[in-house]
Parts: sequence; structure tokens; C-alpha cells
Amino acid sequence: MSEDTSRQKTPQHLWVDIYLENLLVEKGLSENSLESYARDLGSLLEFLEERGDSLEKITGDALFLYLTQLKARGLKGKSIARHLSALRGFFAFCTAEGRYRESPAALLDNPKLTRDLPEVLTRPEVEAMLALPDPRTKLGARDKAMLELMYAAGLRVSEVIDMRVLDFDPQTGVLRVFGKGSKERLVPIHDTAQDILNQYIDMTRPDFRPATDHMFLNRSGKGLTRQGVWKLVKKFAKDAGIDRPVSPHTFRHSFATHLLDGGADLRTVQILLGHADISATEIYTHVQQGRLKDLHRSFHPRSDG
Repeated sequence: MSEDTSRQKTPQHLWVDIYLENLLVEKGLSENSLESYARDLGSLLEFLEERGDSLEKITGDALFLYLTQLKARGLKGKSIARHLSALRGFFAFCTAEGRYRESPAALLDNPKLTRDLPEVLTRPEVEAMLALPDPRTKLGARDKAMLELMYAAGLRVSEVIDMRVLDFDPQTGVLRVFGKGSKERLVPIHDTAQDILNQYIDMTRPDFRPATDHMFLNRSGKGLTRQGVWKLVKKFAKDAGIDRPVSPHTFRHSFATHLLDGGADLRTVQILLGHADISATEIYTHVQQGRLKDLHRSFHPRSDG
């Protein structure tokens, strides 16, 4: 089946076309985002066509049945929430254009999203990984400084590769980090990480013959890539004997969880991670609770565990 034939079989509607045009021209959405909206709204049109229904006469009950059908097809909470977001945006636009007196999607509830708990390293596992790079070699000194910094500051991989030398103030031991949306935050790091980073900057980084001001460089003197950091983290996790998936974000999760274990309050951890909403940070309290339950089952004398 050709692409054109496939497109012809997708139900079309003038209102949807006008809405997508608005998203492109007024909102400046990317091509990928537009395709996602088109797919989700096309799925609704297919549902209405099968029922002999139409956008002009659609009701909140019909939308509820549509979302129920999506769930029956095996879609998870996040996917259904994405569909619901597309529906709300579309019907809000149509209502503002005078096509409905009120949005048919106004009373639809958000699906309950199940949040997977993040994978967290134990403290011995972190120590094992941090001990692996050989600081006597050029690459080892770089890798040790990078891993220490990731764990000391809870950095995202994008924050690691974008970091510049001048983002670290050796006088105060504070990192300037640019997170999502280029939002800036200041993160203090502990003395050990400061010493390792200072030594890397002063003694080792010049050996890379820097072609850029990025903090962490590859053999060519250019900034490390996202893929490069991932490969290094996975390599050291494997060498440390950790037999479950470990990514740069695992270090960030471990940073947050270990801070809370040590008595840090949730608001402080939120600031250090650069979370705009504290609800994103609260997931680490669930990690704590799960670990406490496991410990209780393992060590309480009356436990079957």
C-alpha cells in the first residue's frame, strides 16, 4: 500500500484541517507534533465513522466511549492522556470558533497514570562505579570527574554535555547548571567532587587539546556527545558487576534518593534537581517507601521475608 493510498483511507474533516493549520501557523508546532495530533484526531474520526456519528453532533458520552475503547485496545495511561490532551485542545479551539456552545471534552477526567519507580543504585554500587576510572590516565581522569560530578549534582545527561569550564566556580564549589528550557540553577558540590574536578580541569583537560570550552571532551578535543556519556556509564556499570540497566539518569535518581535517605527535605531536593513542579520530585519518596518495606520484610523477626 502506498503512502498516498494510506492517507486517503484516513478520515478527513475540515475542522481538523483548520485546527492543524492553526497549530502550525499560530502555535509554531513542529512537524512531529503536528503528525501526532493528526493521528490522534484521525483515530477519533475513524471511531465516529464506525458509529455513524459526526463531529458536529458529538457528545461527552461519545468521547467517553472513545477513550474506553482506547483502553480496551491496550493503550496505557500516558498514551490515553496524550489522546485526551489532543481532544481537549481541538474541542477548545472549536468552541472558541463558535462551533459548540461548550466543549464536549470539558468533563472528561484525566486517566490515572501509573508511575514507574526509577531505578536507583545502592551506595556500594555507586562507590564501585566511581572507583573504576583510573585517574592516572587522561581518559580515566576525565571519566572519574564526570561520574563524580553526575552523582554529586544530580545532572541530566544534557546538562553534562552542555557544561562549560566557566560553569564551575572553584572558589565557592558551586556549579551553574542550565536545565530544561535553559533554566539556570546553582548546585553546590561536596569537597571530594570539587578536588577531583579541579584536578581534571587544571592537570588533565589541557591534554585533550580543547577545541571548545565544553567541560568534558572526547579524544578530538570536542565536547562529549549524549551517546558517548551513555556508553561510558553502561561500560562502568557492567565492569562494576551491576546486571540491571544503568543510564546517566540512574545517577540522577540515585543522587535524589540518597539525599532524602540522608535527611534532606523534599523542597531542597526539588531545587537541586531543577524540577519546576514538586510532584516530579515526590516520586523519590515512593522509592524510599518501597526500600523501607523491603528492608522491613528482610530483617523484621516476625516477617515471612
